[in-house]
Amino acid sequence: MDAFYALAEPRRRKVVEILAHRGQLSATQICVEFDVTPQAISQHLRVLREANMVQMERRGQQRIYALNPKSMFEVEKWAAGMAEMWNRRFDRLEKALEEGGGSISGGEAY
Repeated sequence: MDAFYALAEPRRRKVVEILAHRGQLSATQICVEFDVTPQAISQHLRVLREANMVQMERRGQQRIYALNPKSMFEVEKWAAGMAEMWNRRFDRLEKALEEGGGSISGGEAY
């Protein structure tokens, strides 16, 4: 499963944010943060696990969840690459506009 698919759903993003801020939590501790059934949160946690966004450890009857730092690094790396690409594009656009006198070629200004 793809990390971006997993993060596309708002509740799953919120689970990731909660774990990022609070560290390891049990499924029960995560569930109290939402106004949905424990079964629904369990399904969201399953999707996040399958996407390797979170790790789960059994401690007796509890399931303890934590962020997977490697997956988070991969998402961060992708986002940084996209930001770098757009910054280069904007730099080229700025340069082109400066070289062209700041006006849009082809007639009228918008």
